[in-house]
Amino acid sequence: MSKSRKAVRSVVIIIIFTLGSKILGFIREMLIAAKFGSGFETDTFFIALTTVSLFRVMITKSINTTMIPVLSEIESKEGKEGKRKHANNLLNIIMLVSLLIIAISWIMSPFLIRIVASGFKGKQFDLAVLLTRIGLPAIFFASVQGVFRGYLQSEMMFTESAAADIPFNFVYIFFLIFLTGSFGIKGLMVTSVLAVASQILIQIPGVRSIGYKHSFTMDFEDRYVKKMLYLIPPILVSAGISDLNKIIDRSLASTLTAGSISALNYSNRLGGLVTGVFVSAITTVMYPMFSQEANKGTYDGLKKAIIQGVNVVLIITIPATIGMIVLANPIVKVAFERGAFDANATYMTAGALVFYAVGLVGRAVRSVLHKVYYSVQDTKTPMVNGAIAVVVNIVLNFILVKFMAHKGLALATSISAIVTALLLLYDLRKKIGSFGFTKSIICGLKSLVASVIMGIVVYFLDINLINYMGNGVISELLALLASAGSGLIVYSILIYLFKVEEVNWIIRSVKDRLSIKK
Repeated sequence: MSKSRKAVRSVVIIIIFTLGSKILGFIREMLIAAKFGSGFETDTFFIALTTVSLFRVMITKSINTTMIPVLSEIESKEGKEGKRKHANNLLNIIMLVSLLIIAISWIMSPFLIRIVASGFKGKQFDLAVLLTRIGLPAIFFASVQGVFRGYLQSEMMFTESAAADIPFNFVYIFFLIFLTGSFGIKGLMVTSVLAVASQILIQIPGVRSIGYKHSFTMDFEDRYVKKMLYLIPPILVSAGISDLNKIIDRSLASTLTAGSISALNYSNRLGGLVTGVFVSAITTVMYPMFSQEANKGTYDGLKKAIIQGVNVVLIITIPATIGMIVLANPIVKVAFERGAFDANATYMTAGALVFYAVGLVGRAVRSVLHKVYYSVQDTKTPMVNGAIAVVVNIVLNFILVKFMAHKGLALATSISAIVTALLLLYDLRKKIGSFGFTKSIICGLKSLVASVIMGIVVYFLDINLINYMGNGVISELLALLASAGSGLIVYSILIYLFKVEEVNWIIRSVKDRLSIKK
């Protein structure tokens, strides 16, 4: 199978599994709410889970980001056997480090809870410490899972990683349905550990199929391990910068009208569906391809891959942006307006969604470019540009919040993302030379024209359908689905007629795939 056909197949697989995981995750959250409600125990559980996740996410993100380009370099120099040897050494070192982090965190748990939840006192504080300590082994399993994920993806194998959240959610759901009465909130924390461990089980057949065998060898002088350690600190700083951005946004929102923080949270969640499902799938598949091309003699192949990745992202995110702006109110209404979430909450959330949508393209392109920088083993440039983005976001926050309230905070975030993407493009051109970004501009303009026409059609269609079908959850849902579906058809026809190269590439890859099955 060619790289193009394999890439399309992998993207589709990841999208399907991600959608399935999100549905299961929604069921998981509903069951937690139904079984434990909202109060003393759940507040404590989520704080403990957040404390553990802080270390778990930092480790896995660092491994996933640095491991793929380094493994590609090893394979180009030492072949598959050298790659397996170094990956095995890395796994053993990571497991040891994770055990040390668990031991230190177990001792430091009371201090950590005082920082994360300064308002917890007495029994709640003690329970938070206990639950945190119960959850700490998840760090070990997450570390193993992170190494396996990086190793599999370096081999262009994505099914195991994409499917990993399926057993994760099933473990939770099984406990919540059958065992909550016997084990309570402590059992739920144990379940969080078992859920992470279950992700490894689904990866083991994959790593075995490509010849991986574990052995207890450990070499701290391994130069590739040292290289990864050198690349990791900027990634940790970047993650911290991102968290700082969110903290500042929420802090300013807390000074506004009641419901402003919730409006930002809900709208950000809706806006993140496109990047969380589709863009994430594309960047996951493209990253190993970037890394392989970066380790060749020239950057010619990498440049072509960059343009292809950016163009595919533009084809998806530009119509999504127009669609969310045009349908912001019906989207929020269908998704959330029930119970305590009234018409005013819909109005506030839809307003924020419009301005978050403005930055969707910037956030998506930024994600692609981050992977490009990591593939050439440059983690400093994204960190520096991330710091600039924070400054831009803070300045715009204080300016726009005066005139636009919470919508100004959403717009500041979007502008910051666009500025970061432009800076990354500028620095990348200096780093690897011209890579034909004019093609992406042309692709983006074609997509924009098609999206605007689509937006006009969708806008009037939705209004007429609502007038014809009337109000009500079912009627509004059907009207939204019909409008969005019609918009997708209109956009697909136009983008095909505009002869966008990446669309033809996708169609050819799908046809080739179907012909192979036949």
